[in-house]
Amino acid sequence: MQEVFDKYIDYLKVGKNASLYTIRTYQSALIGNNIRGSQKGFFPFLVMKKIDSLDKVTKHTIREYIMYLVDRKVAKSSITCKLSAVRSFYNYLQKEELLKENPLDKISSPKQDKKLPSYLTVDEVNKFLAAPDISTPTGQRDHAILELLYASGLRVSELAHLTRSQIDMDTREIRIIGKGSKERLVLMGKPAQAAIAVYLTEGRHKLLGMKKTDAVFINRYGKQLIERRIQKIVTKYARAGGIKKKVHPHTIRHTFATHLLDGGADLRVVQELLGHASLTTTQIYTHVSKTQAKKVYLAAHPLAQGNGND
Repeated sequence: MQEVFDKYIDYLKVGKNASLYTIRTYQSALIGNNIRGSQKGFFPFLVMKKIDSLDKVTKHTIREYIMYLVDRKVAKSSITCKLSAVRSFYNYLQKEELLKENPLDKISSPKQDKKLPSYLTVDEVNKFLAAPDISTPTGQRDHAILELLYASGLRVSELAHLTRSQIDMDTREIRIIGKGSKERLVLMGKPAQAAIAVYLTEGRHKLLGMKKTDAVFINRYGKQLIERRIQKIVTKYARAGGIKKKVHPHTIRHTFATHLLDGGADLRVVQELLGHASLTTTQIYTHVSKTQAKKVYLAAHPLAQGNGND
């Protein structure tokens, strides 16, 4: 089983071009960890049930696993994530003809509570972008990261792996290799262009020293920034800007999409810029825009609350 699992992880890295975050998440879902209470990984569950072979897993086993997680009050979103990892693993086993049937066929994930994505207001974005100290090399780098995230809607994995050859500073275009090795062009405005130009000519040169790398965003040792470090950078400047919300790189991606739609952008254009395979994924932002429109209406219209004279 260990050999098969190792080959599966290699397949995620090479065959699926999965992000490091996805790989870590799937590893944890399958292998489990003991950080928070009882073991909740899929493989430890099989051990507990004394199932010693992957081909002995049935639909009944999967349903038992779901109930095991529910009984331990695992969040619906986490259960869905774990099932996605197990489904992906068994899809791989089928692809390699190691198994004939997938026990997750016709198994549905728990119905999720509908949650609108969190995003920043324009005022919060301005405070966020102004937070880095651009008199220092790391401040110039961080300012470029924040500006680019908001200007382009990039995933954190895409930004972490960005190389200089992907950026066309003249046209303000970036060629991205996204999920599933799909290529797309994203755009950036003049503020992001200016921030990146300063960083590339000043800050990056000082951080790089005598080392060589094509990675755009690097640490003080001249090595490519990892995704987790970028997440910490985003959180740091959200706090520095006095923003009370929990802010992650994906929050900025949500903000990018929401502000585009609020400004009248076509939904399919936003879909293309985000790199969503399905329009359905992008449509959640229309709900966010409608919610914002309702708030503005209720706050601004003199008769919206029914306090006016008939």
